[in-house]
Amino acid sequence: MTTSTPTRSRVHHLAATCCVLALLAGACGSDGADTQPAGTTATTMAMDDDMAMTMNMGDPTATPADDVDGAALARGEFALLDTRPQGYDDVAGTAVIARSPAGTTVTLELSGLPADVDYIAHVHAEPCTPNNGGPHYQFDVGGATTPPNEIHLAFTSDADGTGFMTAENHAVAGIDAQALVVHPSEFLDNKLACVDFVEDEPGAVAEMVANGA
Repeated sequence: MTTSTPTRSRVHHLAATCCVLALLAGACGSDGADTQPAGTTATTMAMDDDMAMTMNMGDPTATPADDVDGAALARGEFALLDTRPQGYDDVAGTAVIARSPAGTTVTLELSGLPADVDYIAHVHAEPCTPNNGGPHYQFDVGGATTPPNEIHLAFTSDADGTGFMTAENHAVAGIDAQALVVHPSEFLDNKLACVDFVEDEPGAVAEMVANGA
């Protein structure tokens, strides 16, 4: 899938910025329910370059997770959730998480989405079953509910209903970063799909984490 054209990059950066603003205004939930009243309007505020970098929620031009050098990889296919909104029965896709000496990279690709809709995905600390991923994964449990303490990916579906995003974090996620859940930004209580991360090479993730890379 070709995703790094200048037009698409601008669209995806705009979506990421908008969701950051929504998150800063309290619109992105961080507990297991990911609840938020529908139709919540984001509060507009300025971001300087340091804030934008700290609140990284994706860069479509970043190196995809499965291309990160020296990484321990885990991946999976999205499974639809019963909590998904209407109109999402044909959604499919994959996600990959890479842990390397440079930190953590997560990439998702989706198809079958309604066009031109904003989405947000979070890495979760439990498998997809039975609790739809449980709480968000946090590097410092009980700490901030925003990046870089959590891994969030914000993106906007294309006119053909595809979505793509890569997010990077300078820290190495622990073995309990187990799943990725995606839902429309407007309806955070309607999780639409979840990926269970399965290692390419069993034991590689634990080794990377243990080495403190």
